Amino acid sequence: MQRAIGTPFREQPMSYLETSVTTRFPWYMRVLFWLQRRRHGRELEPTRLWGRTPRVFLAMAAMYAALDRRSSPLAPALRSLVQVRVSQINWCPFCIDLNSATCLKRNVSEEKLLALPLFADSTLFDEPEKAALHYAEAMTDSNRHSDTALIARLKQHFSDDAIIELTALIAFQNMSSKFNAALGVPAQGFCAVPAPATWTKKAASK
Repeated sequence: MQRAIGTPFREQPMSYLETSVTTRFPWYMRVLFWLQRRRHGRELEPTRLWGRTPRVFLAMAAMYAALDRRSSPLAPALRSLVQVRVSQINWCPFCIDLNSATCLKRNVSEEKLLALPLFADSTLFDEPEKAALHYAEAMTDSNRHSDTALIARLKQHFSDDAIIELTALIAFQNMSSKFNAALGVPAQGFCAVPAPATWTKKAASK
């Protein structure tokens, strides 16, 4: 039997759409909310929104679990850096917040995280990271696009399979951050983030 989760909505950060305490969720969503409260001390607002279409949520969660698996050909820190950069371009405070916290857990320094919008001119980023981040910007910025030169640059550092996974990760993060930004999902205080004015500065191509 389905029932509403226990945390009052007024204790949750609010998006543009209110998920009432009377909203009924499947049992597996209630388990997930319980795990989030245990881990984070709160439920995550995007999960409350996605949970209203649980079949879609399960498909999305399964895709992300596959992309973020331990056996991924992409290093964990690189995956998180790419996710933060895509989120910055898409103006998603929640995604920047959560993915920045994950970056720090994956041993990305605070200095490097703050330098991310200007990665192309920073000595803190190595060449594989710069190639992946340039590709992420090209995929995310609607005024730009991928080309053979970008792919050739990626091939200097990544296998074809890794490039496919990188492309899937960037596409996934675009979907996630655009969803959250469109519905006004706020940051939930996982990490201090760069000032908004720096989020979308373009790094000069090299």
